[in-house]
Amino acid sequence: MPQLGKRYFCEECGTEVLCNKPGSGELHCCEKNMQLKEAKPLPSSD
Repeated sequence: MPQLGKRYFCEECGTEVLCNKPGSGELHCCEKNMQLKEAKPLPSSD
């Protein structure tokens, strides 16, 4: 189920989407489920 404010991407073509309306179901692109894009860790300021 897509979550509001989360980014999803397609591993096949690299398309990214931002969910602006949650709902039931799944996001699909290139006949595959889109994957949740994880946040990148911030670099250390040491």
